[in-house]
Amino acid sequence: MEERIKSNLIIIGGAEDKEGDKNILKEVCSHIDKDKDELLVATVASGVPEELGDQYKYIFSGLGVRNITILNVKERKDAYDDYHVNLISRASIVFFTGGDQLRITSLIGGTPLYRMMKKRYEEGCMFVGTSAGASVMSDTMIVTGPEEESPRKCTLKMAPGLGLIKGVIIDQHFAQRGRIGRLLVGISENPESIGIGIDEDTAIIVNREAQFSVIGSGAVYVIDGSEITKTNVSEQNPDEILSICNIKMHILKKDDKYDLNRRTP
Repeated sequence: MEERIKSNLIIIGGAEDKEGDKNILKEVCSHIDKDKDELLVATVASGVPEELGDQYKYIFSGLGVRNITILNVKERKDAYDDYHVNLISRASIVFFTGGDQLRITSLIGGTPLYRMMKKRYEEGCMFVGTSAGASVMSDTMIVTGPEEESPRKCTLKMAPGLGLIKGVIIDQHFAQRGRIGRLLVGISENPESIGIGIDEDTAIIVNREAQFSVIGSGAVYVIDGSEITKTNVSEQNPDEILSICNIKMHILKKDDKYDLNRRTP
């Protein structure tokens, strides 16, 4: 059975509570020694990196983390800078903020910084992503697609992600932005993958055994296309409504668990 996960991940659907109980961000902090370990906030996806970096630094400081640094890659050349590569090498948690997921892959893909990320991931560094930082965790990511409408064939733009979690397609802000249709298109085009839609202020914690548990106030939607019996997905008539038969979906809430290898809740 294919192993999908090699280290721990926390994948957040975006808009996590930053002012109230902060349960998801508290969970992030619980995975390190707050006095000794370094938490790195990667603002690569954001168009306002300084503002977002300061915001998360303030929040994580308030939660007791003493060592917080910011990774701000504005241009691709920054991902070749030894200073930035060394930030990754020292971190115990790398936290990717929201923004534009294609910025992350286009700025760091194939660079020394990306290679160091993969190395640290293999060594057990925890990676966390929220919103765009969530979508980019998988090997295939949704870049754009129509929201709040019936799924149509070939309306989805996809691209390679960072590949930290294999065999899944992740979408975020899920119920809030009506993204069920576009994830169904993604899975109909890639039925070997598992679709994971994560609501806002909701996250999955993925362990080394390729199992995840749900935390937060919303739901997680798992779409399994491995038993699809019929679909009209193709490049012909791209605006036609998508038809899929025998697709499976699970809806999970806080404390529910799912096994990615066995495809069972």
